[in-house]
Amino acid sequence: MSTLRLDDILAAAERLRGQVVNTPCLHSRTLSALCGCEVFLKFENHQFTASFKERGALNKMAQLTPGERARGVLAVSAGNHAQGVAYHAQRMGVPATIVMPRFAPAVKVENTRRFGADVVLAGDTFDDARLHGLQLVRERALTLVHPYDDLDVMAGQGTIALEMLDAQPDIDTLVVAVGGGGLISGMATAARALRPGIQVFGVQTERFPPVWSAMHGEPRDCGQATIADGIAVKSPGELTLPLIRERVDDVLLVSEDDIEQAILLLLEIEKTVVEGAGAVGLAALLKQRERFAGRKVGLVLCGGNIEPLVLAEIIQRGMVKSGRLVRLRFDVRDVPGSLADVASELGRLGANIDEVQHQRAFTTLSVERAQIDVVVQTRGAAHVEEIIASMRALDYRVERIG
Repeated sequence: MSTLRLDDILAAAERLRGQVVNTPCLHSRTLSALCGCEVFLKFENHQFTASFKERGALNKMAQLTPGERARGVLAVSAGNHAQGVAYHAQRMGVPATIVMPRFAPAVKVENTRRFGADVVLAGDTFDDARLHGLQLVRERALTLVHPYDDLDVMAGQGTIALEMLDAQPDIDTLVVAVGGGGLISGMATAARALRPGIQVFGVQTERFPPVWSAMHGEPRDCGQATIADGIAVKSPGELTLPLIRERVDDVLLVSEDDIEQAILLLLEIEKTVVEGAGAVGLAALLKQRERFAGRKVGLVLCGGNIEPLVLAEIIQRGMVKSGRLVRLRFDVRDVPGSLADVASELGRLGANIDEVQHQRAFTTLSVERAQIDVVVQTRGAAHVEEIIASMRALDYRVERIG
């Protein structure tokens, strides 16, 4: 069976030269201090479609025969792969059909159509869409551009490792998101050929761990959804899994909370927006500090296509976890001016009121008392404790409830 070699990736790099962005690979001093190792970030979220998926798609399409170009290509995807195929097909003048499940987010459907692709919505699940796509491939003699289980696609993704090691030669460890396995297969092939001693780790979510299960011999069921939807793949590729077994040191798991924390840190510290899949590498470093202590680790921020409302929710939840947004409950005498007094004291202590709920009827307090729930913005957990202590010193009955 044919396999993926360094020469394939070097050839892909020549095809992609000037056609995709050679994205920055930069050292992060702050994340290095937090993680206990030297952290280098590869900003693939800076690609035109905000994802590394362009590389593999373009490498595959650049090798089409004239006849295949004329007939067109087809991809099945609900996200980044769809946009990568559609964008480069438009640039090359190749007709593109993208099959998406009916539940695909409207913004991703419209982005794909914006690149001139014929978007076909079929089925309620990704598997339904895939079956319909394969039927169209047969009926229309189209060329399938698989999101990961294709050697040419893997070779295109492997060019990321070439760029990282060229920009940061001291990297001795790569930590890479794993869905179907195309990205890590390509990167591990290139990295091990160039630096035989380099270590390569994959990262999956606890909700979608099929490659972890295959590597560890411990089957686990997949969940219904994950914030890292770009790697929510229920089974790895037939071509990718053997390469991962051969060329990857281990696959690690991270939780939804781990991923949310990493997204927020990248936003706050690096001022960069990543989707869930783009944050799992950092999530793994933070979760397993001892494993990577003292190493020089390259992370791929593989995508930045996150729904704005999801990002907003992550920011708010992060503020709650860090104590910068907190809900306090006051038990006060139900007399005129009580609410104003609470607000005045909170302001004096530097808490900015975000929301107030004043209850008389919906409370178990006695009739002469009232319950005030206040959501306030603070400087963090220590400031919250200072606020509570100061209010109690003024004889207020107050507790933190969220």
